[in-house]
Amino acid sequence: MDLRTQKTEKTITDAFLSLRARKPLEKITVRELCTQAQINRSTFYDHYRDVYDLADRLEDAAVQEILDSIAHPETLLHDTARFTRELFAAFAPREELLNVLFSGSRRGLMSAKIAAALQELVYARYPQYRDDLEFRIALSFRIYGGYYAYAENRRYGEDRVIEAIGRLTGGADR
Repeated sequence: MDLRTQKTEKTITDAFLSLRARKPLEKITVRELCTQAQINRSTFYDHYRDVYDLADRLEDAAVQEILDSIAHPETLLHDTARFTRELFAAFAPREELLNVLFSGSRRGLMSAKIAAALQELVYARYPQYRDDLEFRIALSFRIYGGYYAYAENRRYGEDRVIEAIGRLTGGADR
């Protein structure tokens, strides 16, 4: 990607995040975004189909950054407590961005996108589990259950919650 394209996309992203921090995605118009970014509408449409396309791409990039920063994603299968620590350590430096991107009507998308990406990561390394129903259910339970349990209980102390999640979800069975 050339420098001009990178600069334009950064300008659009910055304007979008500024607007998104103040209002729901459904209320952001391309016109308003272009005014904020000081670009023409045609420039925006050269890069994105609409604000939802932009939101999806930014969300996907944030999720990928999280996954890329997990040193041992395979621990999801056998050491859930360690995996949970790594996952939430990856969230921490991005929490403000994640709260902006996944606010309002998009709140539930974060866990869904992370779950889908983690499942694909696991299935890429362990394709034999792709059609194993019990494994798929256990994996979904660990991902969604761990995420929601953490979000609901972190006020009791992140370390305590992470350790409890690791014990309760097991993980040594596969």
